[in-house]
Order: sequence, then structure tokens, then C-alpha cells
Amino acid sequence: MKKFLDPNHPFFAKAWVRWVSALVPVAWAFFEFVNGSTGWGMLSAALGAFAFWMLIVRGPDQPADGTGPDDPPQA
Repeated sequence: MKKFLDPNHPFFAKAWVRWVSALVPVAWAFFEFVNGSTGWGMLSAALGAFAFWMLIVRGPDQPADGTGPDDPPQA
């Protein structure tokens, strides 16, 4: 079964992409709460929390050679 949000996908290889992907739903939740849409704000906040957990806290798997996804390739 495919994951809903896969931190090992090549799209999320760069740290800044993972951070932006996690923070945009949180910012949108703030926008929704300010405008009085509590339900949409809670939904966006939940998606942001899930994205933050999967992409930042848990993060991508470490390769067997000990280099991280943001490390430059070694020759």
C-alpha cells in the first residue's frame, strides 16, 4: 500500500521543501481561524501537524552509508 505522505519520495529530498510542505498548511490554518472558519482551520491544522510529524520529526530514512538526504554525494 502506498503511503499518504512519503518522506522518502524524491520530491522531499531537500530540507527546505519538507519545511515548506509542513508549514504551508499551518499558515493556512491560521488564515482560516482568523476568518472565522473553525472547521477548515482545524482540518488544515491537522494536515499541517501530520505533515510536520512525517516530514520533519520522523523525516526520511537514513541510507546505509551514513549520509543524510541533504549531504552532497561523495566521490
